[in-house]
Amino acid sequence: MKRFKARYGASPLHLLLVLASFALTGYAGIRLLSGQEPWKVVLWFVGAALLHDLVLVPLYSLADGAARTLVDGRRPPVTAEGAARPAGTLVNYVRVPAFLSGLLFLTYFPLILRQGDRFTAYTTLPDDVFLGRWLLVSAVLFALSALALLVRVFRSRPAAGGARQQP
Repeated sequence: MKRFKARYGASPLHLLLVLASFALTGYAGIRLLSGQEPWKVVLWFVGAALLHDLVLVPLYSLADGAARTLVDGRRPPVTAEGAARPAGTLVNYVRVPAFLSGLLFLTYFPLILRQGDRFTAYTTLPDDVFLGRWLLVSAVLFALSALALLVRVFRSRPAAGGARQQP
């Protein structure tokens, strides 16, 4: 086992999971490309990669820089006790819920923007609830993040009366 880990760099379970993920990806690729018009799948994949790399990466890099400036930029680099603050930690309390909310929007945007006209016909469920539910889920994600930040701030505060000195 030690020789394998020394040569491969990880456990055999890792290798098994990587091989299984390659097999699953290959199976999905074969199924996608075996349809009537496989060129549409390739076109969609290339278009999505280009849109991500050329448009979305610069946009969310700019948004992240603005968030870091707004959230972490005004804080002094040291605490009142003189300890250095870790860089970029508070911005994660904005990044995580924003990422999850954006991922939900990206997944369900046709329904959120009421563009999924076949949804009601196929499911007999109403399609006018998705915007409200997405906003509610996003609000809950940001509220939970704010709660986690408050817990962190209150746990890091020194106890009332200062720290006791050891005799």
